[in-house]
Amino acid sequence: MVALSPVVQAYAWGSRTALPELCGTPSPAPHPVAEHWFGAHDSGSSLCPDGRGLDARIAADPVGELGERVVAGHGGGLPFLVKLLSAEQALSLQAHPSPDKAREGFAAEDARGIPVDAPDRNYRDVNHKPEILVALTEFHALVGFRPVDRTVTLLDALDVPALRPYRDMLHGQPDAAGIRAVFTTFITMPHLALATVVSDLVTGAVGYLTAAGVEAEWAAEAKTVVELAERYPTDPGVLGALLLNRVALRPGQAVYLGPGQLHAYLRGVGVEVMANSDNVLRGGLTPKHVDVPELMRVLEFAPLVDPTVRAEPAGREIPGEMAYPTPEPDFALSRIDLIPGAAPVSYRPDGPEVLLCTSGQARVCENGVFETLGPGCAAWVPASTPEVVLDSTGGATVFRTRVGEPATGTQRA
Repeated sequence: MVALSPVVQAYAWGSRTALPELCGTPSPAPHPVAEHWFGAHDSGSSLCPDGRGLDARIAADPVGELGERVVAGHGGGLPFLVKLLSAEQALSLQAHPSPDKAREGFAAEDARGIPVDAPDRNYRDVNHKPEILVALTEFHALVGFRPVDRTVTLLDALDVPALRPYRDMLHGQPDAAGIRAVFTTFITMPHLALATVVSDLVTGAVGYLTAAGVEAEWAAEAKTVVELAERYPTDPGVLGALLLNRVALRPGQAVYLGPGQLHAYLRGVGVEVMANSDNVLRGGLTPKHVDVPELMRVLEFAPLVDPTVRAEPAGREIPGEMAYPTPEPDFALSRIDLIPGAAPVSYRPDGPEVLLCTSGQARVCENGVFETLGPGCAAWVPASTPEVVLDSTGGATVFRTRVGEPATGTQRA
């Protein structure tokens, strides 16, 4: 077991205060702090106390660090990436590819000679990027296409004349094909027409809030439209947001995003775990590279009825451990709440793990050596670790990320 130093990502949508205050570093920071990465990604590997990157440590002894099961199923690299994420303003409207589409996209961009680090590159690796986010604060997001009947109800409530043709399209074809047709129209709309429609939408949203009040059924959706339009008045993502589930998570609640699910995180702090990838296909709400044809190639248009993941007891091995189940073989995420005065928690790892403390002070013991983890601190647990012991005098919360169960038993490229 070793402490991990995070890779700090200073993206413009981050907060200058949220992660510094959580981690106990100077606040406000001199720049927005968006993410802390704990993992071994090519674009940024955590550092171990000896100064080596976690990627180099794993490469030196893949079986000892990852275990035979993980090496056989995933090759010689860590298949997941853990992040602390803090959004003060909306991230781009985006989706991530399936494994097959990631490999195809990466090969196609390589064949066109686009450098991996080029700003107009979509695929920076050959991996897919399913992800789960657990809220640490109230967390707001747009996640997956909303069931069509609900979107029709929303458009009726806003009653924007310029949007009635699209409302009628959805009403006449209330399925994935209808969503595809309307979203395609939105994302390819000429800028002059788009600016007019967005302006009319804002008028309708403000009118709805004035008449119905800020506690009305669609108030959150209306306020989101107004906020996005203020920042991106000629962006198709403002119209695209009308088609997505808007969720507000309380601390401890989670959302899962499989391949092709369109989403945009709006604001809040959370723990995010994903496959070890940095592939992003953007559709708007950003000054960064947008590739509409490639986004359309990877999108899943079937309505997502419920994007949330409900925590459930993980089993008897670790008392009080709550799992966040997903179908992904690349990662498995759970939360361990250490109770003050309770007996230490002990277990035998079945593969590599990252332990991330988000509140309190947790002590992690391995082979008689103790490491204290405060909020925002993480530890790497190699597969060869015989036993992990966790305890806390005053109570703590620790998120445990490990490799999931294999889906097919085949090795991913």
